[in-house]
Amino acid sequence: MKSKLLLFITWVGLCATSCTETQKNETNAESTFDNATTLYFNGDILTMDGESPTYVEAVVSAGASIAYVGSLEEAQSQFKSARKHDLRGATMLPAFLDGHGHMFSVGLVSMFANLLPPPDGPGADFDAIVNTLVEFNASEDGKWSFNKFGWIIGNGYDDSQLAEKDHPKAVDLDKVSTEYPVLIAHQSGHLGSMNTKALELMGWTSEDTPNPKEGKLRRNADGTPNGVMEENAFFTVFFKIVGNADAEVNAKAVKLGQEQYAKNGYLTAQDGRTTPDQVEAMAAEAEHGNLYIDVVSYPDMRMEGAYTFFDSAFYSADHTYTNGFRLGGVKLTLDGSPQGKTAWLTHHYFEAPPNEDADYKGFPIMSDSLANSYVAEAFKNQWQILCHTNGDAAIDQYLNAIEKAQEDYYYPDHRTVIIHGQTIRKDQIERAAALGVDASLFPMHTFYWGDWHVSSVLGHPRADYISPCKDALAAGLNVTSHHDAPVTFPNSMRVLDATVNRVTRSGEILGPEQRLSPYEGLKTLTAWAAYQYFEGDAKGTLTKGKNADFVILDQNPLKIDPRNIHTIEIVESVYRGKNVYRIKNLTGGWSKAAVDSDVKEALNFVLNANHSGTKLAEIASVKKQVVSGMNYDITYDLDNGETWNVVVYKALSGEFSIQSAAKKVR
Repeated sequence: MKSKLLLFITWVGLCATSCTETQKNETNAESTFDNATTLYFNGDILTMDGESPTYVEAVVSAGASIAYVGSLEEAQSQFKSARKHDLRGATMLPAFLDGHGHMFSVGLVSMFANLLPPPDGPGADFDAIVNTLVEFNASEDGKWSFNKFGWIIGNGYDDSQLAEKDHPKAVDLDKVSTEYPVLIAHQSGHLGSMNTKALELMGWTSEDTPNPKEGKLRRNADGTPNGVMEENAFFTVFFKIVGNADAEVNAKAVKLGQEQYAKNGYLTAQDGRTTPDQVEAMAAEAEHGNLYIDVVSYPDMRMEGAYTFFDSAFYSADHTYTNGFRLGGVKLTLDGSPQGKTAWLTHHYFEAPPNEDADYKGFPIMSDSLANSYVAEAFKNQWQILCHTNGDAAIDQYLNAIEKAQEDYYYPDHRTVIIHGQTIRKDQIERAAALGVDASLFPMHTFYWGDWHVSSVLGHPRADYISPCKDALAAGLNVTSHHDAPVTFPNSMRVLDATVNRVTRSGEILGPEQRLSPYEGLKTLTAWAAYQYFEGDAKGTLTKGKNADFVILDQNPLKIDPRNIHTIEIVESVYRGKNVYRIKNLTGGWSKAAVDSDVKEALNFVLNANHSGTKLAEIASVKKQVVSGMNYDITYDLDNGETWNVVVYKALSGEFSIQSAAKKVR
């Protein structure tokens, strides 16, 4: 495949000196500016360099690289003709790198009905799933999808969040259609269910139907398959369907996947367990100049043809990209999903799934000898290997294979990664550190499935120790935190929130001693993630000479209440000096602000002037506007139950005045 120059497709009408005009949320539209010299200033510019937070007044990008990091005065002196990008109090830091995800699949499942449970979708119960599928199939998007795949497909149902606390079965999905096949994928991506028509098409209708290799068909009381599939039983169906994707589908998947990543500040995306067809699709988009973020693929080792791409222009031992795409190594999968109860444990599940013994521990995907052979193949070729291991039994198998491979094929800087590591034990963390193994953990589970882990999957105390970031970090592992999209959305602030807070849906803090600080949490998305990718010399910190890849946030995660991190919005994403995503600005240049010392001082000025007989109960919200000084729009609650709003001006001299008189809101 011939390499062409990458054509960056960016946002229309990037503001150079003003950010006040109204724009739609967009990614990948044409830009009126190229990536010339730009001076970023007037915000919290967090370099992510060092063990503690470091701020600078200004960053200058020249072309695709960072040309200057330091004081605003010196930046203005050295770069007099630079475009000015006024951050207006927003927070800027290096762009995020995806610890683990599936970028192509993010775009692919966007073409299916969204069955995710609230707050991400409508999938609260069986009726909602059926109704969503029926409505989707009648929509233009649904008709397009059915025309492309020949199946009615939905993605993201979760039995742990459904009112029925069960999987929809064939009899339930027959309410969607008895004429056409219906397939729904579990949110974990490791299970699914289908209707009777689909079972007939697969020939899975008899009590004598065998389980597919490395998978299971769940069954009715009479032994016939009930439509629910585990692991390779589900993959057999799913890959058969999506394997027929045409060029239009593939191009659309890459486009939609990039959009989701860019809007969440991820400008280096991972595609783990990539199929050969998907590698070809992403390589084709790269050759056509259609990538505007970096994409790193780790082909599934077990798929025929996976190794052929290491002879192409998209693989380089020095980790360089060709038009924004490269192969980073290989992916191996040794077990399944803990929330789906297919992860391989050393001790039984708290509650066994239907038709399983009380001592059920999940199951391995392959034998020890086969696992050893795959890891040895990676070490022999010096390919970085990422391995999906959720259960501690699978982690034992992986660490044993690494130890043997390192003895047989010495690989000095392998940066082998445990992916997920949900039930990793403390002794395994210490062993991983001794073997030079790193971990991309999944603390996002604490929010999405933490309560389920406690009540059904693991129980206390095992549930408290899922994705133990603090212990892994203390042992010396390089730690990243990920979303595993499309298992969840690639929501960087939800990832950070879970890494820092570990709060479940019900509000319980699960394993508080494993929480990272907000700064450490940001490190898992920036500097430590860059290290995982062998890209620390180009990404992860705001350093002169590194790539001009930035993310701009409306609030500073280090200065707000950590419990509110998930409310932070991505304002802009900048790739190689070019804007590839921008959120709609608040009218008049106003932006949301944290409750900092300036805000408190401004409000104290108001309280003393207007509310001498009452006390402040809470500051409800703050917006700020950069003028010649700063305007603060503050909504606040008093201890008498009243809510008020006021606009306060702080002059450059530090003096306060009321711009808009305090008004009672309710």
